[in-house]
Amino acid sequence: MVAPAVDITAAEATHAKNIAPVDTAAVTPRPEGSIYMGDFRAPKIENVRVAMIGLGERGLPQTMQMTAVPNCEVVAVCDLHADFTKRAADYVQKETGKRPVEYSGSPEAYIKMLEEVKPDAVIISTYWETHAPIAVAAMEHGAHAFIEVPMASTLEDLWKLVDTSERTQKHCMMLENVNYGRDELMFLNMVRQGLIGELLHGEAAYIHPLKEQMHSVERGCGSWRTYHYAARNGNLYPTHGLGPVAQYMNIARGEDTFDRLVSFSSPALGRADYAKKNFPADHKWNQLEFKCGDISTSLIKTKKGRTIMVQWDETSPRPYDRKNLIQGTEGTLAGFPTRIAGTKVSPKPKKEGEPGQPGGAEIAEGDGFHQWYEGEKAEADMYAKWDHPLYKRLGELAEEHGGHGGMDYIMLYRVIECLHNGEPMDQNVYEGALWSAVTPLSEKSVNEGGAPQVFPDFTRGDWTHTAPLPVVK
Repeated sequence: MVAPAVDITAAEATHAKNIAPVDTAAVTPRPEGSIYMGDFRAPKIENVRVAMIGLGERGLPQTMQMTAVPNCEVVAVCDLHADFTKRAADYVQKETGKRPVEYSGSPEAYIKMLEEVKPDAVIISTYWETHAPIAVAAMEHGAHAFIEVPMASTLEDLWKLVDTSERTQKHCMMLENVNYGRDELMFLNMVRQGLIGELLHGEAAYIHPLKEQMHSVERGCGSWRTYHYAARNGNLYPTHGLGPVAQYMNIARGEDTFDRLVSFSSPALGRADYAKKNFPADHKWNQLEFKCGDISTSLIKTKKGRTIMVQWDETSPRPYDRKNLIQGTEGTLAGFPTRIAGTKVSPKPKKEGEPGQPGGAEIAEGDGFHQWYEGEKAEADMYAKWDHPLYKRLGELAEEHGGHGGMDYIMLYRVIECLHNGEPMDQNVYEGALWSAVTPLSEKSVNEGGAPQVFPDFTRGDWTHTAPLPVVK
């Protein structure tokens, strides 16, 4: 998964100031006039007027995909860099015949855009520490806010997003695209059918070697993301693997929620070594002291007693992996590679002495958990039996318009579909806040030698009567 787009160049001092972690944020009663947003339905919008804020490595592809989504119009594009806004506006005009209004030249250009254009919704694809202030401003100006991952990096900012969404009664959704991946949707469908029994454990990860981003020194992810490795130590990017596992478990949706977390980091070696080998000795990357461990491992305990392992590593020479494992009393579903095992999901096992059957094994009828069911034929069988209805409906369009195998297009399609139909979002503000809270809590746990950290209840207790995410048709 590509990191959120960077669209500005900032000085080291600015980054050091902006990314200092906040340890706590007080939970206060929901103010009078605010409402719970868990199952919120906004008024239907016939034609959704969308503004794109941040037009770099994430924002530009999303702008391109948005031109192919029905019932919406890209009415404005905004970025610090005028060449980025022109590039995006040119594409929209070419595809739709209408040119969006362009805003650039200042970090506050989006404010003018919100005041003048008054969009129905904004998509925010800027660097991490700007997510919350831009989304808060958007909601206060009457727009629904859709934010690239993570939603925010501090508990303080996460509470601001929750409180503003409740006060303004505007959707605030984190754009976790992996929840719309074909296999993730299929696993959700299988879990909802009870095919692996009662859920016990999940494993989630974002393993993706991205040291090469450091060559984007002035513009690009490396120009700002590198400073985070120097200033912080924890899981800075937890949601790609965690989001799907959390929705399998109905976290913060009636059945269960996160309770506490412990986290540990490895030594921080890879970034400094890469800088030393690839940049001059006096380069600014070689003047940084990298604090963030190359690999972060956290363990979450839920209120119901389930466990989730969460890992993050963007440094080590290790193939891409999101884990995507969900384990139940009657079976296990796992990704990378896609494979399943269990009494209800595996094919009938081979009997003793059949080709491929380990010698001496005692395999009873129905014991489908002694070996993984995997491979090309297995995947084809899985899709034929359990493909999610949403993917069946949108899969061809997703393949045509792309975005990480089509998941980006399905996500954007659903955002607009929900706004157009007045439906609740597939991911509510509390889910985005809870998944993103792993970052500040892991930092605090690491700093305290692995001490347990309690998750805030961003729902203020209302998760207990929030509807689970249905298998959307």
